[in-house]
Amino acid sequence: MADKSGLAARREEIRKQHWPNEDLWTGEREKGWFPAPRTLPLILSLLSSKEISAGRDPSSVYLDLLSRQRGEGIIEMDNEADHAFAAGYEGRRAVRTWQERMELLKESGFIKTVESGNQRYKYVAIIHPTTAVQFLRNKKRIPDKWWNAYIARKLETKEATHEQRETRTNKVQNVTLSVPPG
Repeated sequence: MADKSGLAARREEIRKQHWPNEDLWTGEREKGWFPAPRTLPLILSLLSSKEISAGRDPSSVYLDLLSRQRGEGIIEMDNEADHAFAAGYEGRRAVRTWQERMELLKESGFIKTVESGNQRYKYVAIIHPTTAVQFLRNKKRIPDKWWNAYIARKLETKEATHEQRETRTNKVQNVTLSVPPG
């Protein structure tokens, strides 16, 4: 096991002192979980806000989508009723309600989708949350109070800003490979 940082070692001591026999969630050596930005709680609150959803909260649908992608940012959708149930929708209107929330996520820039045959959502691409949030900010749909909290949390967690991500992407796109004649 790798050496723990000072803060990690301190938290380990706190755990030993206060909860020595509890099965705490750490994610270490676990399967079946997904990485998420530390700004996720703020993103979910934004999605559920009246400015974005007007009472049609898509946050549980978004969380379900995040949990289904396996690192590629792409989900091949199966049965929509299963996705609706996982997001908390039951009954006759479950799939319709889920589809409405999917459309809201699409309109808000958090996902892109591909239709196939009778399946309205065959493939779903999850757009980087920083890009989606910036899209909404550019459309003036994000309250300053939320934006300030989001930026503060990004600074605290050292998460790249939209501008930093764009700069990195542009640098990668501007690199040209030279292949020697052969």
